[in-house]
Amino acid sequence: EILADPRLAELGVEPAAAVRDLLGRDAAVSGDLPSFLRPPSGTGPRLALGTNPPPGPGAPAITLDEVSFTYPGGVRALDRVSLAIGVGESVAIVGQNGSGKSTLLRHLDGLLRPERGRVLVGGAEIRARRVAEIACDVGLAFQDPGRQIFARTARDEVAFGPRNVGLRGADLDRAVTEALAAVGLEGSADANPYDLGFSRRKLLSIASILAMRTPIVVLDEPTTAQDLRGIGRIQGIVRSLAANGRTVIVVSHELRFVAETFDRVVLLRDGRVLLDGSPAEILAEAGWPIRASKLGDPPAVAPG
Repeated sequence: EILADPRLAELGVEPAAAVRDLLGRDAAVSGDLPSFLRPPSGTGPRLALGTNPPPGPGAPAITLDEVSFTYPGGVRALDRVSLAIGVGESVAIVGQNGSGKSTLLRHLDGLLRPERGRVLVGGAEIRARRVAEIACDVGLAFQDPGRQIFARTARDEVAFGPRNVGLRGADLDRAVTEALAAVGLEGSADANPYDLGFSRRKLLSIASILAMRTPIVVLDEPTTAQDLRGIGRIQGIVRSLAANGRTVIVVSHELRFVAETFDRVVLLRDGRVLLDGSPAEILAEAGWPIRASKLGDPPAVAPG
């Protein structure tokens, strides 16, 4: 009775996959499918493309060429990873804990530098560029917002990045307003970030990257602590960014979110690219690597 109630979605609650399947079968018989079981529309705010141009014409947005990285303690996090991600492409990177996902992301904006191989943005190697310079092209939202947030108000937090990449005056104000609205925090602009709950701090950290209007947007586990509405909002943001020609690279463990949102999925295991293809190819036809990576099957492709 409770889980079949269509008001659940209004409260941001989604039943577990097994419950959805059971209710879906029952509803199919009765002809009354609860609204929260229908696929999300994916509509969301359209975000401005911004002033930073996409990477050079014809060049991939991001290229990793035989990238390897080992942490000081001897843990080899990346092992000869090669990827080319096109302009305007939306790519999800998946894999079990410790597979190298976050390490890979930190190479994209120069926070980490490969011990071997190259990272290129728009066809140009970033080895000699400072992180502050790369930030004009690549915006990265951390998995833990506590490592990113520092300002006294949400508005100041979101304004910091775009101000440092050159936005001023009305352009800066507009970027901040649009980014806060995109994540649903327009009414919390004057709030102290640490008065917000964890889920809203996570959204705030995403807004601070959106406001920078970089041609490449990188999000590490953006759906962490989000309810059904929050996940739908992030899904809309990803689709809007890609529709505006911006490249979106996301790490996620939420395979349903991945299957419904992205053009391409890259599966990492032990610091290597195990699979690279469309969601249908990776999540449906290649079930054994997903299970071997301890991710399970997304509801859309699970047997039965």
